[in-house]
Amino acid sequence: MPIPSGAPAAAPRVPEAIHRRRWWILAVLMFSLLIVVLDNSILNVAVKTIASPAPTGIGATQSELEWAINSYTLVFAGLLFTAGLLGDRIGRKKVLLAGILVFGVGSALAAFSASPGELITWRALMGFGAAFVMPATLAVLMNVFERDEQPKAIGIWAASVGLGIAIGPITGGLLLEHFWWGSIFLVNVPVVVIALVAMAVLVPDSRDPKPGKVDPAGVALSIVGLVLLVYGIIRGGELADFTDTTVLAAIVGGLLVLAGFVWHEKRSSHPAIDITYFRKPAFSAAVAAIALVFFALMGVTFFSAFYLQSVRGYTALESGLLIVPLAAAQMIFAPRARLVVDRFGARAVCTVGMLLVAAGLASFALFDTGTPVWAMCLVFFVQGTGMAHIMPPVTVAVMQALPREKAGSGSAVNNTFRQVGGALGIAVLGSVLSTVYRGDIEGHLGAVPAGARDVAGESIEATLGVAEKLGPVAGKPLVAAAHDAFISAMHVTALGSAAVALIGALVVGLFLPGRTPASTGAPEAAEAPPTEAPPAKEQKDQKEKLGR
Repeated sequence: MPIPSGAPAAAPRVPEAIHRRRWWILAVLMFSLLIVVLDNSILNVAVKTIASPAPTGIGATQSELEWAINSYTLVFAGLLFTAGLLGDRIGRKKVLLAGILVFGVGSALAAFSASPGELITWRALMGFGAAFVMPATLAVLMNVFERDEQPKAIGIWAASVGLGIAIGPITGGLLLEHFWWGSIFLVNVPVVVIALVAMAVLVPDSRDPKPGKVDPAGVALSIVGLVLLVYGIIRGGELADFTDTTVLAAIVGGLLVLAGFVWHEKRSSHPAIDITYFRKPAFSAAVAAIALVFFALMGVTFFSAFYLQSVRGYTALESGLLIVPLAAAQMIFAPRARLVVDRFGARAVCTVGMLLVAAGLASFALFDTGTPVWAMCLVFFVQGTGMAHIMPPVTVAVMQALPREKAGSGSAVNNTFRQVGGALGIAVLGSVLSTVYRGDIEGHLGAVPAGARDVAGESIEATLGVAEKLGPVAGKPLVAAAHDAFISAMHVTALGSAAVALIGALVVGLFLPGRTPASTGAPEAAEAPPTEAPPAKEQKDQKEKLGR
């Protein structure tokens, strides 16, 4: 029997005026996210140019290049907790606008860096701004879409990452061919201006009606712990000796500080991250999958730029075009991942996705100086397909496990594990690459002057730079040895990356929820927002009264 018109009915959580323009809002959020992703993907293509001596680049070493990436990522990851809490507390639109503005200022300053140290500093400022952008975009998304549309919206949100991966290298390649290396950062400025105007006009503000307090001690502990840990790993790669006292001190110190961070969070009355979230197996498995897949992928993305440009001789633009299949796969499959999850369940879909990523990474162990282009494109497409079937389901699992009012905190957790996983992937796998390369190339540096041998062994770019100074005849054997040493190091690193992805497949296979009896695209662990329950209960009571 229908409910009389006078009976209470369940009202939508999202105001009608906002609901009508939700897809326009999503487009603005994607544009904001695109700026952040675009910057990192551009930088991956430009590492070879930045490593070149002035005036082409600024002569950055491999370690400095890693820190140019990691300074951004570590500040980003360290502030995500606070950024999410501030968004929930003072309004997500406010922190989104502030974050984009700071990111734009940092981009302009980075463009005119005169040394690797300046670039690292301004990249850190960009990370500061980005920390307030990414969690806010996902938190706003959760507050403008109803629950049944959230998986679709998150899939499109995740696809924008693929769009950034595609546009970034191509844009970077075009800019590097026609302008100086700083143009890859300066291009962000007009994009930031457009994003600020669009956000101010279209994006609604939202906040937690009962916000928590900021946890400065927790934020400080997380930043210090991560910096010490990653610095120790990078330093170990530089020295090719992980038993060095300074390396061990940094790594052990970082682990102890991070342990103190967890201890503090458990006992704090206003933690930066609520540790109780991790009691849900699906939530823990989802964030672990995010960290592991980006650990594996970011390390490979870092060394693939050197493989394509330094070993294969492709230009920055050509390298960018070769990565398009990875981005295209994400753009094609990520918005449709929810349909596959509806049919087979998050566990099966994410496990297969992880196995595809592992297969793609392992394929790098078969690459050499003559691998055909079609084979490389196929591997990148497989990797992109795997990621497209991992990120949307695990992001839905994280975000729908929490009340809508805590969307900022949930988004911060999601993005923190993603960025920390990526930072550690670059540090660990970059160190493995550097260590193996240094060990292989040392025996071929006999013709290099004694004072330049240490520098020549740091990276393939350094070796090729020394070989060029030796002349085309004397330097030719050293170039061949550098290519062989890098290929060998890449094979070892690729297999290590694939092993990490296999661990991720095991985690999601054991702990993510399977197919639900009445599948709605949401994981089993997802809980209906508490505020939606009373109206539904009132409807049920009305029906029972009418039945009696």
